[in-house]
Amino acid sequence: MDTRRLLRTTGTVIAAAGMLVSGCSSGGKATGASASAHSPGADTAGTAVAPAAELAPYYSQKLSWRACGVPGFECATMKAPLDYARPAAKGGKDIDLAVARKKATGPGARLGSLLVNPGGPGGSAIGYLQAYAGIGYPAPVRARYDMVAVDPRGVARSAPVQCLSGPAMDAYTQVDQTPDSQAERAALVAEFKKFAAGCEQKSGAVLPHVSTVEAARDMDLLRGVLGDEKLHYVGASYGTFLGATYADLFPDRVGRLVLDGAMDPSRSALDLNRDQTEGFETALRSFAKDCATQPDCPLGTGGPDEQARKLKEFFAQVDAQPVPTGQSRKLGEALATTGVIAAMYDESAWPRLRDAIASAKEGNGAGLLALADEYYERDPNGSYQNLMFANAAVNCLDLPPAFKDPQDVDAALPSFEKASPVFGAGLAWASLNCTYWPVKATGAAHRLTAKGAAPIVVVGTTRDPATPYKWAQSLAGQLDSGVLLTYDGDGHTAYGRGSDCIDTAINRYLLEGTAPADGKRC
Repeated sequence: MDTRRLLRTTGTVIAAAGMLVSGCSSGGKATGASASAHSPGADTAGTAVAPAAELAPYYSQKLSWRACGVPGFECATMKAPLDYARPAAKGGKDIDLAVARKKATGPGARLGSLLVNPGGPGGSAIGYLQAYAGIGYPAPVRARYDMVAVDPRGVARSAPVQCLSGPAMDAYTQVDQTPDSQAERAALVAEFKKFAAGCEQKSGAVLPHVSTVEAARDMDLLRGVLGDEKLHYVGASYGTFLGATYADLFPDRVGRLVLDGAMDPSRSALDLNRDQTEGFETALRSFAKDCATQPDCPLGTGGPDEQARKLKEFFAQVDAQPVPTGQSRKLGEALATTGVIAAMYDESAWPRLRDAIASAKEGNGAGLLALADEYYERDPNGSYQNLMFANAAVNCLDLPPAFKDPQDVDAALPSFEKASPVFGAGLAWASLNCTYWPVKATGAAHRLTAKGAAPIVVVGTTRDPATPYKWAQSLAGQLDSGVLLTYDGDGHTAYGRGSDCIDTAINRYLLEGTAPADGKRC
C-alpha cells in the first residue's frame, strides 16, 4: 500500500479543533424539492431554511458534464445557495460546488449513485474518488453504481477557504505546541490569532456557511439533481458525521449508508479532542508492541511504557535542538510530533515511521518532516492545499470552542496527559484553535437519531487512533436504525483495508441492501 496516498486521502484531521489534525443523465428528474426543506423556518438542526418553492430551482438544475483530466471521470459544477435561508429567490448569493463521477461499468443493473467522502473535514472528495474510490472500490460495487463525489463547500474545488501563505503556514506548523514559558505561550496564541485573522481576511464571505448541516443539504441537492430517490453513501472519518447529519435531516431519503470510522456527534469539542488524544495513545502502544519485535526498532525492545518514555525524550531533544532536514526548515518538536501522529493512521506506515525516527535520532529529520508535510498537505513548492484551512473553518462552525482562554488549557492539561503521556500536552494546546475564530459557532453537540431511516451501517475499528471505537458504539446506539460492524484491528477506518470479513459485509449491504447483524465482529 502506498502510505503517501493513504495519508493524503484518509489520514485527514478529525479532532474538533487543533493544528493536528472521505445510467441517469444530468437531466434526470429531480425528486420533489418540497420535501427537501422544513418549510418555512428551521430544519431539525435549528438552522434557518427557505421555503421549498425558493429552493426548487436548485433541484431542477441540469449539470453539464465534461472531461476533467482523469480518464473515465466526468466533472460538473452544481449551484447551491450560499445561505439556505436566503437563496437567489430572496436576493442571496450562490456557491459553486465541484462534482465528479465515474459511471457504472456493468455488468448488472445500475443501482444509482454512490456518493463518497473521505473525511477531514477538509479532505477532497473528488481527489479521493479519482485517486482511490473510483478505481479501487470492489469491482462489483463500481459495476453497479455511478461513483460520485462533491467537494464540500469550502473544500478543494468548491469555493475553498484560504487563510495563510506558504511561509506563514510553515511558521504556524512549527510553533511550539507544548509551551514551557510565558513567551512560548504568547507565541502559540499569536499564531492561532494570525491563522484566524487570515481566514477572515481571505475567506470572510464563505466562513459563516461551511457547516456540516449546510454540506449535508448540498448532498441532498446533488441527490435530487442526479435523479436518485434515495442517497447511497460511504463516508469515512468526519464523513460519518456528514452522513449521519444527512440521515437526521432527511431520514426518508436514506438509502444504503456506510459510516466508517465513526464520530460521535453528542460529544463536545473538549471531549472529542480528549477522546482522540486517548485514541492516539492506544495506537502508539500498538506501534510500540510491534516495534519491539522488529530488528530496526529505534525505541528499543522494552514494553510500550518504556518506548513511550523514549519517544517523549526524543521529542524533548528536538524541542531543545531541532534536527537538520536538508531544507531550510529544521525538525522541531511540533513537526516531529505531527510526523509520528500521521503514521498512526495506518499500520502499513509503521516501517516508514521506524526508519524516520531512527534517521532523526542520527541527525537527519527529513523522514519525519515528509510525514508531517503529507499530513498537512504541503506541496514540494512550499504551498499548502486547503485541508487545514477548511478543517478549522468547518470544525469551528460546527461546535463551540473547547477552551475560552489559555487558563482553560492549564486546567485541562492533567486530563489530556492522563489520556496520553506522550501526545496529551500538545493536543490540549492545539485545542485552543477555535477560541479565536472570527465566526461564532452555529452548531452544538447533540444526538443524531435519523428516526425512521433505513438501516445504517456504522463501522468501528477497535484501535482506531483518530476516531476511537467508543465513538462508533455511541453513534450506532444513537441512530434509530444503526447497525454496528466492528473490526478488531489497528489503523483508521476498516473498509477496503484488508479485512475480507469487513469488505464482504459492506459489499453485500451496498449491492443487496442486506445489513450485517448488529454487533457483528471481524
